[in-house]
Amino acid sequence: MELLLPEDQVRDLNVRFEDEHPTEILRWALQDSGLEQVAIASAFQAEGTAVIHMAASIRPDVPIMFLETGFHFAETMAFKRQLADQFGLNVVDLTGDYTVESQEAKFGPRLYERNPKLCCDLNKVIPFQRALAGLDMWITSLRRDSAWTRQNTPILYQYECQPGKMLVKLNPVANWTRPQVWRYLKEYEIPHHPLYDLGYASIGCAPCTRMVFPGEDERAGRWSGIMKTECGIHADEAAAQTATELEEAPALMEEARG
Repeated sequence: MELLLPEDQVRDLNVRFEDEHPTEILRWALQDSGLEQVAIASAFQAEGTAVIHMAASIRPDVPIMFLETGFHFAETMAFKRQLADQFGLNVVDLTGDYTVESQEAKFGPRLYERNPKLCCDLNKVIPFQRALAGLDMWITSLRRDSAWTRQNTPILYQYECQPGKMLVKLNPVANWTRPQVWRYLKEYEIPHHPLYDLGYASIGCAPCTRMVFPGEDERAGRWSGIMKTECGIHADEAAAQTATELEEAPALMEEARG
């Protein structure tokens, strides 16, 4: 299968990018990479907002893919509109095959509680995979220090996202810390999602997100109480979660019998 980028170039770029500002990494992606179909995936959290601001300064019309699940906080939807209007963003809403109502009719009420993986697959993974089919590269705002599943995330890599379809994935703030993100927002006077001010640290769909408490992991408020940290769109990170679930399952079953 033909690669989009030579493997030695990916290795060299990863070494170089570890010491470069995310803006310069994005400049390579949007101007110098030679890849034409490039988009950003964002839920308009702090990291995503920073990446969007950097990217829009280089290519104002870069598509911003937003997974419109129907379950977002009202504050998320309002903030998305605010930021899109303020910076003239090209936001593209991605939707699944079901509305909130039709999903409930087919799968029963509160699927996000009974089978959160299926709910994420229907509303995030499937529509996202459809969107990726038309891209050469997608850009995320993953940070290594935000979750144990992300601690080994490279800045740049390419993978087979679908049979016969190679794709490049760029994580320009992978080696940034949470304080660095917030310093960037403050420096450029960029607004942030209002739920951060109420104690939320990672913000997803409303039914599956809660505030975090002192000492908790940044993503502890996502799918709280179950062995789930990733929604599934980040394949490698989701695979790390699945492997850990399989390793821990026997011990959890023994504890339950206990």
